[in-house]
Amino acid sequence: MVNVSTIVRQILEKRPIIQAALIQNIINYANLAENLKPSIEKNLGEEVKETAIIMALRRYQEKLSQKEHIDPKFEFYSEIILKSGLCDVAFVKSPSLLKSLRKIYELVDFDKGDTLNIIQGNYEINIVMSEKYLKDTLDLLSDEKKLNVDKNLVSLAMGFSKDFFYTPGILAKATRKLHWHNINVYENISTLTELIFIVNKKDATRAYNALMEIVDCND
Repeated sequence: MVNVSTIVRQILEKRPIIQAALIQNIINYANLAENLKPSIEKNLGEEVKETAIIMALRRYQEKLSQKEHIDPKFEFYSEIILKSGLCDVAFVKSPSLLKSLRKIYELVDFDKGDTLNIIQGNYEINIVMSEKYLKDTLDLLSDEKKLNVDKNLVSLAMGFSKDFFYTPGILAKATRKLHWHNINVYENISTLTELIFIVNKKDATRAYNALMEIVDCND
């Protein structure tokens, strides 16, 4: 049955910034209810009291807070390593491209701290790498269908214990923090103990500070 609570949930699930504000308890329920009232009434086809919307908002906030809860055994203590000079190249996935990836690995000098991350989707492959290898990579893959190239990127890497891999909500918490600060994430890469975000160079300082807010909350 469609009711006020259902409509409120449907609307807010499309607005992650409002969700973040509700979780942090920094939003005015009366003002938000007034803002949502026309949309809710349109969906229900009848007038709705703002008090009913406020009650629905408070119930939704309680559920969000419960989901936000992360296993108390897990601690966000971590150093954040920022690495600049990166690029992100996207190609259509093909058998020939898969065979050529070995040559890309041979280009990169990992001993000097250079970066290479290859992310495979069902139909595309993204290559995140040190920008100094971009030209050679494009030359090697000149016969492949290139979809996009982004330069001037940085990575922010957070290292954890292996509990990270088994604790729900950590990726969501970090991603939501970046979204709250209006930072676009080009890629997120995770391993057993590492979480890496790729963002634009212009957002590097804000992204670093945003993630440090999570780390500092454990001090």
